Amino acid sequence: MVKEQVVQQKSGWLVLSLVVTAALLTVTGFVNAIRLIDYGDDGTGVPLLFASILMVPTLAFISRGFFTVEPNESRVLLLFGKYKGTEKESGFRWCNPFYTRRKVSLRVRNFDSDKLKVNDKKGNPIMISAVVVWRVAETAQAVFDVDDYVHYVRVQSESAVRRLASQYSYDETEGEEQSLRSSTDEVSEGLQAEIQERVQKAGVVIDEAKINHLAYAPEIASAMLQRQQAEAIIDARAKIVDGAVGMVQMALNNLKSEGIIELDEERRANMVSNLMVVLCSDKATQPIINAGTLY
Repeated sequence: MVKEQVVQQKSGWLVLSLVVTAALLTVTGFVNAIRLIDYGDDGTGVPLLFASILMVPTLAFISRGFFTVEPNESRVLLLFGKYKGTEKESGFRWCNPFYTRRKVSLRVRNFDSDKLKVNDKKGNPIMISAVVVWRVAETAQAVFDVDDYVHYVRVQSESAVRRLASQYSYDETEGEEQSLRSSTDEVSEGLQAEIQERVQKAGVVIDEAKINHLAYAPEIASAMLQRQQAEAIIDARAKIVDGAVGMVQMALNNLKSEGIIELDEERRANMVSNLMVVLCSDKATQPIINAGTLY
């Protein structure tokens, strides 16, 4: 594992001023050398001419060391294959012209993984994808410890999504409090930790990871939809019955406490039956008016 070493290179403006000064002196020396040769002073003019000519490729080689660093970017510096450090200070910089410079962005990135077909904890096939927000924290590890850190993060993220999906059921069931659909925060935290552990060697930090798409696979989607609808109907009916029982009990107690009517057990059972039908029916009931006596 290669550890990052932050190094600060020379200011490019300082070196540029020296290069421009040297270029002006070179031009001046070249002109003076030509003038001396024209006057027949070959002993001074010829060496000065050669020196001026040699300065041109030298200045061109020095100029290869200029580079710029934008905000939230870095340059990894190599000297004949050996890591020499990372420049993170933004601006116009200059380094050894023999250095090889590799650009590494430190900006926050995100991607939406492909929709994966996996089995949940109960073996049901589901379609799932996630949005992962990440950034490079250790440039040396990102460049040297993995071949392509961008591709590495994507592959490891998809692998983590597959593993996480197999640890939870799609929906809540008896005996299980957490599921992919209902426990959003817990699942997101688990996914972030899982991806972070896998990409640690690439010098990458996972800022956020959330499930972006979640659905049953097409081959069971229709059956699971019917199951969800049935469970919803059962839950609704249970609440209706609970409420109806309370209302019937309240009605009977009020009739008794107010002394409005005294009912025997048979009439009480008949009233309870009628009230339960009226309150629990999913369709409007039709009232029947009794024009005779109660008995």
